[in-house]
Amino acid sequence: MRTMWRRACGLAVAPVVMASAVACGGGSDQAAGGTTLRVIVNITPNLTEKYWNDLFAGYEKAHPGVTVKLELTGTISADAKLRQDLAAGDPPDVAQQIVPTADTASLFADLSDESWTAKTPLADQYAVDGKRYVVGVGEQIQSLVFYDKAAFAKAGLDATKIRTMDEFTAAMGRLKGAGYKPLQTAGQWVTGSQFSMMADAGVLTDNPEWTAQRTAGKVSFADSGYVDYLKRYKGWIDKGYLEKSALGVTYADGQTAFLNGKSAMYIMGSYFVPAADAAKKSDNIGVFSVPTDGDYPSGQFGNISNPYVVVNKSPHKAEAIDFVKWATTNPKAIKSQLASDGNLRSGFSYPMSSLGTSVQKILDKTPSVIVKSGANQPIAGFSDELNKQIQSLYTGASAKDVADGLDKWWNSQG
Repeated sequence: MRTMWRRACGLAVAPVVMASAVACGGGSDQAAGGTTLRVIVNITPNLTEKYWNDLFAGYEKAHPGVTVKLELTGTISADAKLRQDLAAGDPPDVAQQIVPTADTASLFADLSDESWTAKTPLADQYAVDGKRYVVGVGEQIQSLVFYDKAAFAKAGLDATKIRTMDEFTAAMGRLKGAGYKPLQTAGQWVTGSQFSMMADAGVLTDNPEWTAQRTAGKVSFADSGYVDYLKRYKGWIDKGYLEKSALGVTYADGQTAFLNGKSAMYIMGSYFVPAADAAKKSDNIGVFSVPTDGDYPSGQFGNISNPYVVVNKSPHKAEAIDFVKWATTNPKAIKSQLASDGNLRSGFSYPMSSLGTSVQKILDKTPSVIVKSGANQPIAGFSDELNKQIQSLYTGASAKDVADGLDKWWNSQG
């Protein structure tokens, strides 16, 4: 399933899509009398194919002769999709959800001379050797605990008084006693990501240079604050606060379970807010910054949202740069993308639910937004390895096993 024409061909099972792609023009990159821009997009419960079609229709309307053609990632990452296309000698023009590193920067156009890029969110934090290869629409914060207000009321809990890990663990016990699944998690990528949202807020607030120091061999997972968080997490599994069957739950199903009141708390990023809004559950859900054993509130683990890169081998590089400029600087496009995934950007507001407003207040009070980029970018593949190691806690591994495993993997990457 390489490509699909926008609006003319819809998402379907693989055999039908392949046939449709041929009917709609196959691999041709030229629209009749104009230019076709092939754009790799991220598909999520919030960012659907229809969403991207509707958004990019605005660009097409303002740029007659240009057609935007979606490249859907399916079950693979945007990075993997890009590499597949490059290996096939069939480069797309633009890719979303890819953050260049020193090792991959040559794959992307250097946008440093484009003056407008300096005004995009976190532009300097994501620079590679002082050069801008990626631009984003906004930023996300992810060290958040969403909670069911009814569950907290039944358990007699006050969210404003949960600041430390001991208080967080005690709250789980009371919630379980009240008949609730205390903390919702899932398999796929969710397990490791939730651990990062929690542990990074504590460890990296105390030492923002920790990742760079790990790369330099000055610190280790086995001799750091990460071990304490691993022990906590393992303890929650052993006490039944996290269900061992969670690894068989998809991201979408885990989110739905929390929204339907099956669980009391859910660690997730600000991009959860639109899902709660769509389900008309926002007023029933509260949010607080993740507890830590250090300063509270801690910094918020965050990242650039809706990042775009221009592929260096794009056959339409100038047009691709103009498209990315529109996607990240056009006020209407910005507000649409911010609202679609609950993201934030200084100077831009949009109607928010009570839950979205609460997340904004957390961002306003956070002492820092912790970004893993530049010298503090983890080694490629680390998120997958972390996910695998955290999931091993569900099948008998100890906190020490996981910390040692992470160190062994990191050291093996050369």
